[in-house]
Amino acid sequence: MIDLSSEGEGLELELLYKALEDEYDLTEMHYSFGGYSFTFLSVLDSYALLDRISPEEFLKDEQMPYWAEIWPSAITLSSFIADELQLKGLRVIEIGSGVGMASTVAAWKGASVLATDYSLEALRFVRYNALKNRVTFENERLDWRLVKCSEQFDLLFAADVLYERVNLLPIVTAIDKLLKPTGSAFIADPRRRLAEQFLELAAENNFSITPFPRKYSGGGKEVSVNIYKMTRQKSNP
Repeated sequence: MIDLSSEGEGLELELLYKALEDEYDLTEMHYSFGGYSFTFLSVLDSYALLDRISPEEFLKDEQMPYWAEIWPSAITLSSFIADELQLKGLRVIEIGSGVGMASTVAAWKGASVLATDYSLEALRFVRYNALKNRVTFENERLDWRLVKCSEQFDLLFAADVLYERVNLLPIVTAIDKLLKPTGSAFIADPRRRLAEQFLELAAENNFSITPFPRKYSGGGKEVSVNIYKMTRQKSNP
């Protein structure tokens, strides 16, 4: 935990909010996980960010501003982390962290966390939300198509990352590289068709899958979300 009574941390929080407010229309939402109240800052209308993407940038990366919203899968995964996982003393990475909800909750649960996203814009919100919720963890840019991180982790989290077919195998490969041999990944997805293809690729790459079906009720609608636990299959002696 960090103490925001510290002048330095409080000033950083204030300056970061002002900088983000100058660039985005913001919204701040309150959530309860594990009986604790959290506050998360995100972009009010992610579609408004489409105008910031030049045709050249889109052709290079095909990156959409999905990071700017808090999706039902992220909320469901965060609730799962708070209620069902023991994380104290574990080293955890989140890929495609968006504004950092799951990473924030994992840090609150006692994990040593590295939050990652391809978008540098997203990482500014990650930093703000960590400060706002009085937790501390690392964040850095990560491209799951070319993972340069050499560290391996006890757990990996990801929410709502299975939205482009071209990303499925790179995500499986990234998980394989980032997890310790005995590590586990938890992937939350709103039951997209692409998830079935992802699970097939995972099985082909020696992962066992355990699904945890969940329901998210919020915003006036119910969303079915599956959390898939991935562990490496034990080889026969």
